[in-house]
Amino acid sequence: MGTDVRVLRRDEWDQWYDNLIRAFGGVQESSEERELWRSLTETDRSIGVWDGDVCVGTAGAFSFRLTVPGGAALPAAGVTMVSVAATHRRRGVLRSMMRRQLDDVREWGEPLAVLTASEPEIYGRFGYGAATHCVNVEVDTARVRLSVPPGTDDVRLRYAAPADVLDVCEAVYARKVSGRPGMLARLPGWEQLVVLDPESVREGASPLQCVVAERAGEVVGYARFRIKPEWETAGPKGVVVLHDTEALDAAAHAALWRFLFGIDLTSTLTARGRPSDEPWLSMVSDIRRCGLRVRDSLYVRLVDVGAALEARTYQAPVDVVFEIEDDFCPWNAGRWRLTGDAKGASCVRTTDAADLALSVRELGAAYLGGVSLASLGAAGRVRELRQGALAEAAVGFGSTVAPWLPHGF
Repeated sequence: MGTDVRVLRRDEWDQWYDNLIRAFGGVQESSEERELWRSLTETDRSIGVWDGDVCVGTAGAFSFRLTVPGGAALPAAGVTMVSVAATHRRRGVLRSMMRRQLDDVREWGEPLAVLTASEPEIYGRFGYGAATHCVNVEVDTARVRLSVPPGTDDVRLRYAAPADVLDVCEAVYARKVSGRPGMLARLPGWEQLVVLDPESVREGASPLQCVVAERAGEVVGYARFRIKPEWETAGPKGVVVLHDTEALDAAAHAALWRFLFGIDLTSTLTARGRPSDEPWLSMVSDIRRCGLRVRDSLYVRLVDVGAALEARTYQAPVDVVFEIEDDFCPWNAGRWRLTGDAKGASCVRTTDAADLALSVRELGAAYLGGVSLASLGAAGRVRELRQGALAEAAVGFGSTVAPWLPHGF
């Protein structure tokens, strides 16, 4: 190629980041956004591809801890800021970065690599599978009502400046992390991402607002949102734009969503990237008027099959031998015996006959419990070699709650 792949130096960050911005359209971010991403970039875990003194490729890997089924927080490389200059397409730049990065992740001892994909078709060839899905909603709040559980009226709501209550909101978020696969434990600095509020991202809506839910003096939930005022001849038709929300129990959850549904001068609530099994979806009077749209979210790549499968638990006993295909990370290829249940698991190399055959991409898709191995089997992407093995594994790999990525990176 005539290019050099190497670890990013701090004094190269601006050129490196400028290449990323150009690859995603060239629209400059606010100085606030740029400085936040500069502070979050782990340069020793970031690589660039250089053609002479010109940066033509970028990729980074955040140090994350990702919740897996069973509640463990597993080290995971959060693959991010991946770009290739348009002048250097189809010259192996992306493949060279993926090769270097996955070798590094293995050396770091991190069993997983995860990412969100700008284009879904890109990363499958490197072993990433779509493991979580989310829903975008556009609710006609003028015509949809919520049926709330007992105790909702005991929850007190109050407005607060987002920055002033950031610590207590983060404490609520931290208590939620272990309960849902796919959630990220936020490291110091990442809390600033959720209150980042440059005017350039508001699209005509208000600055970020926050409501805190309290019971007996304890903060039990919060919602951060914007209001986009709109009017027509007949009157107001404003939009509530939900940024994020978390609650510790059903009553707090209901109180927050009832508030969002009932804000004066609004008739629509929009939200992006919400869990596909969020409780309010079971409280609405008319689900058809909620404008649900499902989309892919977090992609998972098993870098160390044995360590990854041992780190999670299984909701039903499993004893299955996988024949795994992994051309890009051949150290994973071959037969692995997984035995496990709700208390723990073991996954070791074996010469026993295989029960199921699949690629590491399918294993990544099923890993967090949101994509069924049985559905992958029905699509011809998992082959059953022992009768009954697919159903056994599919039940074991499932999750009682839908895996969900709370924010991008």
